[in-house]
Amino acid sequence: MPVTDRIEELQKEALEAVAAARSTDEVERVRVRYLGRSAELTGIKKNIGRLSPEERREVGRAANLASREIEAALKKRAEVLAEAEREERLRSEAVDVTLPGAPYPRGHLHPTRRVIDDVVDFFVGLGYRVAEGPEVETDYHNFTALNIPPGHPARAMQATFFLDEGLVLRTHTSPVQVRTMLVQRPPVYVVVPGKTFRRDSDPTHTPMFHQIEGLAVDRGITLAHLKGTLAAMARHVFGGGVGIRLRPSYFQFTEPSVELDVSCFLCGGGDPDCRICKGAGWLEMGGAGMVDPDVLEEVGYDPEEYTGFAFGFGPDRMAMVKYGIPDLRLFFEGDLRFLNQF
Repeated sequence: MPVTDRIEELQKEALEAVAAARSTDEVERVRVRYLGRSAELTGIKKNIGRLSPEERREVGRAANLASREIEAALKKRAEVLAEAEREERLRSEAVDVTLPGAPYPRGHLHPTRRVIDDVVDFFVGLGYRVAEGPEVETDYHNFTALNIPPGHPARAMQATFFLDEGLVLRTHTSPVQVRTMLVQRPPVYVVVPGKTFRRDSDPTHTPMFHQIEGLAVDRGITLAHLKGTLAAMARHVFGGGVGIRLRPSYFQFTEPSVELDVSCFLCGGGDPDCRICKGAGWLEMGGAGMVDPDVLEEVGYDPEEYTGFAFGFGPDRMAMVKYGIPDLRLFFEGDLRFLNQF
């Protein structure tokens, strides 16, 4: 059989095989069979050089034409089948968005975060602005500007983490009050939530804990304004029937200074077996007081014109009291058996 006739037969077989292919994989097998390295048509093209000049021209032309025809048919069939396979895959992988969602467990807020958000929302509702500051502080902002000079015993009481170059991990959020007053003229009304750090670790203390501080500086502010603000905050967090009392205390940056207690909202103060107040009837919440005139002068405020109050609470402690949690360290251990209760 003449070579050109065999080429024509191979071309016809290949085109029939392409038309019969039902998947892109079958198309690929047809390509390998008729155009691959071991294909008969490929062998004919390799041996063209052994033919006479007259046959070489005729066979080469027929072989190249057959190859192009087969390649074109393969490409067209592959495109058609690929599109069909893509449509089938989309149909098989389609998601019915009308089906109900999978019942995965829902997350929830940490008890401390609940208290922080509750307190911050309350003060924002009163017109306070939320202020934040760095957790790594300078000695000046953390101590000196708050009327705690070098050598003052209060520095030792705060069990500070000291860093290089005169920096410390802030021991309270009060430095944010200083930073706010240094860049803002009165009136100032800010609430300051954030992390603080001290070298303590026991059932009621952890090396990292949270604080919420507040500062109000304006003309005519008195201790009565402070008491009314704290009473409203306590009723908001612990319930409308809670009472408060202010006890004399001492803080370096307030004068006069007070401690805030709230009445036990569980037993009302008459049960010696109360798991919250242990029969005392009162629960300590934090410290407060009128801003010391020395602090006002340090930031450039005239204490003869402006007065103010400041307060600081531990939301971790508030959460312990609100939810009856005996050990502060439970808040930081990540135990889901504990956290899932809230």
